[in-house]
Amino acid sequence: MKLAPLILVSGPSGSGKSTLIRRVLAEGGFPLRLAVSATTRDPRPGERDGVDYHFWTRERFEQALEAGGFLEHAIVHGQLYGTPRSEVDGYREKGTGVVLDIDVQGADQVRPLYPDLVTVFVKLSRWEMYEERLRLRGSETEASIARRLATARRELERGGDYQHLIVNDDLETAAGQFCGLLARQFS
Repeated sequence: MKLAPLILVSGPSGSGKSTLIRRVLAEGGFPLRLAVSATTRDPRPGERDGVDYHFWTRERFEQALEAGGFLEHAIVHGQLYGTPRSEVDGYREKGTGVVLDIDVQGADQVRPLYPDLVTVFVKLSRWEMYEERLRLRGSETEASIARRLATARRELERGGDYQHLIVNDDLETAAGQFCGLLARQFS
């Protein structure tokens, strides 16, 4: 039995990877879902528990981690993030593809688990655009922006580890590229 595809998407803060994923999922056309990650960080304005993230206490997260409940996990900007196993395998077996929106640390943990994994790195063409987009969020402190930009520099060095690269300067163009890649996975 052929499993539905597992698509891993990474990219630095500000690259628009989450916006790109949401856009492609909203357009439909594919039996595809986004795996909802768990995190110990507080929700941003408008984020919903169980939809955008599973917002867990540190204690709950650590208990699930001890029980082997995550495909991957990482500490990012001082907070715990991880993908619960329950968000992936059962869906793929039933014919629904799964998109993982995770950082490069998590990608390193997932690659050995899934030989059929399709990896995509989302980036911007100009460095200045990362800071512009982070500031436009309106939810980041100066310290948070500085931390995210430092992480972005390190993550950009890892783009070559991915099978596919999407430059997300223009959402329409990037969404078209992502949809084309998905169409090949579902054919």
